[in-house]
Amino acid sequence: MEETEKTIETHRIRCQSQVKMFLLALTCAFVSKTLSGSYMNSMLTQIERQFNIPTSLVGLINGSFEIGNLFLILFVSYFGTKFHRPLVIGIGCVVMGLGCFLQSLPHFLMDRYEYESTVSVSGNLSSNSFLCMKNGTEIFRPTEAPSECGKEMKTLMWVYVLVGNIIRGIGETPIVPLGISYIEDYAKSENSPLYIGIIQTGAIIGPLIGLLLGSFCANVYVDTGSVNTDNLTITPTDTRWVGAWWFGFLICAGVNVLTSIPFFFLPKTLPKEGLKDNDDVIKNRKEETHRSEVQKEKGRITKDFFPFMKSLLCNPIYMLFILISVIQFNAFVNMFSFMPKYLEQQFGKSPADAIFLIGIYNLPPVCIGYIVGGLFMKKFKLTVKQAAHIGCWLSVIEYLLHFLTFLTTCENSLVAGITTSYEGMQHSLQVGNTVFADCNMNCNCPAKIWDPVCGDNGLSYLSACLAGCETSTGAGIKMVFQNCSCIQTSGNSSAVLGLCEKGHDCSMMLQYFLILSTIGSFIYSLAAIPGYMVLLRCVTSEEKSLGVGLHTFSTRVFAGIPAPIYFGALVDSTCLRWGTLKCGEPGACRIYNSINFRYIYLGLPAAQRAVSYIPALGILFLLRNRHLPGENDSPGTVLTETKTMGKENECKDMHQNSKVLNDDELKTKL
Repeated sequence: MEETEKTIETHRIRCQSQVKMFLLALTCAFVSKTLSGSYMNSMLTQIERQFNIPTSLVGLINGSFEIGNLFLILFVSYFGTKFHRPLVIGIGCVVMGLGCFLQSLPHFLMDRYEYESTVSVSGNLSSNSFLCMKNGTEIFRPTEAPSECGKEMKTLMWVYVLVGNIIRGIGETPIVPLGISYIEDYAKSENSPLYIGIIQTGAIIGPLIGLLLGSFCANVYVDTGSVNTDNLTITPTDTRWVGAWWFGFLICAGVNVLTSIPFFFLPKTLPKEGLKDNDDVIKNRKEETHRSEVQKEKGRITKDFFPFMKSLLCNPIYMLFILISVIQFNAFVNMFSFMPKYLEQQFGKSPADAIFLIGIYNLPPVCIGYIVGGLFMKKFKLTVKQAAHIGCWLSVIEYLLHFLTFLTTCENSLVAGITTSYEGMQHSLQVGNTVFADCNMNCNCPAKIWDPVCGDNGLSYLSACLAGCETSTGAGIKMVFQNCSCIQTSGNSSAVLGLCEKGHDCSMMLQYFLILSTIGSFIYSLAAIPGYMVLLRCVTSEEKSLGVGLHTFSTRVFAGIPAPIYFGALVDSTCLRWGTLKCGEPGACRIYNSINFRYIYLGLPAAQRAVSYIPALGILFLLRNRHLPGENDSPGTVLTETKTMGKENECKDMHQNSKVLNDDELKTKL
């Protein structure tokens, strides 16, 4: 008898450590997958410039991750529970690593990056041939030869990035549904919110690391080590700058492969936390053995799929929750994917600075909010109805706070001939671009080249030639242009490379925007865990894995894939000046109408989220008299039983018969 008790105690300790080990491994998997995803989002601008493609196409590349998810999400969500879930998750991590490696390949297969410029640091052109040459001829005329365009279409190698992102999406598929269902099956019900909060914290630490990595890579020139960076005439703040986007993908590939290793050593099933006594352990083992034999005999691996699907589709709370998720996911995918571009265009920050600021200001409060939300639910043992109310009204508070960001405005950059006249007077952006004026009419300047300079008068010009500059001194980024006829100042009318900065007032507006974004991120993250528990607890335990998978599938199809594409097209509609390829075809956008960009970036998500609160109120209404799985006891009874179980802290397996399951739910309800 004593030996049996020792065996049971050893088994209990071992199963507890395995639950914690799986929790640690799954948290690391969430870190690695979100690290890759956030790094991909932070590099969208760099990819757009590297391959000279429009934002709408970049949105398609970004949405291709969701396409990869669609290939397997429903299959994995349902059938994955029938197989070795940790093993499937481990294989998925390896596949993600393969996808990240494939995304970095174009850098090694392409020639060096060449940005459009009138200033040549090599070749046989005279040193001043890019300046105002009165009575001369235009030298930098785009080549019209189709072969030149065909040569530039080597940029079709962005397809590698798209396919790699699809493969990364395929690998990510099993992590969320199988990982969350595994935790839900083997963790005590009262511990589940805390565990999920820890996992979601890992899902925030990953983006924090990914954004910091993205900030570093965006600040390093794409061909560093292959070219002499001292000869560059652009800086990281220039819209032609491309950072070392490929380097981070190699790091992400290695991290994903490393995080897969623990899953290959974890068991298929675990005893569940919270067994009351040793008899339950023995009884649980017998039930598992019997159930496994029955399933093998009847071959029930697919028998329950359609009944489960029908049950989920006829569950009004579950379907309303999916509708809310789809609408809000549309809003947040757009805001997060294009936030670096927004900070760059609205506030004049470099991509590296924008990515860094997002990581520092937005992600830590989200991380804290997830932990606080999980602890809050564990401490007060909230019911699903209470969790739904907390999640909804906290989200409403954050939504109202979002409208204050409309006040954080900066004007368009003053670029002569595009956003202002050569005299510095604002004019309508609808009348078209007039890049020529009396001061540069005889300079024979190329009209399509984007090579901006900042004059002493605070105005930017499309090029030194269009500023009427006749001489230059220095080399590389330190080059100074002088005797510029279009720059009306009392000095020597000089200019330097790059756009003029937006000024102190715009920097203050950026600080206000980031503070509001930080507060909003914290409030919304507090609502995330209570909201997610509504999803998990409005379905039965047998339907849980499929329910999570169907929820993920719906958000991929109706939000993750289309949102970046249509939002990218709307962003493209605000472009004021497109880059130019050597063959004269348009490339990536160089400058946007920041006012219209702001209306689209802030206004469209606000409208989408407003619509989402209609089904949210429907859920609150349905929950008033709705009986949910596991809510059979009064709060007092539940509290007494869960305290008793907490002292035991033992384990049992997820696969119980209906009677045992009902008894367990009476003891362990939140």
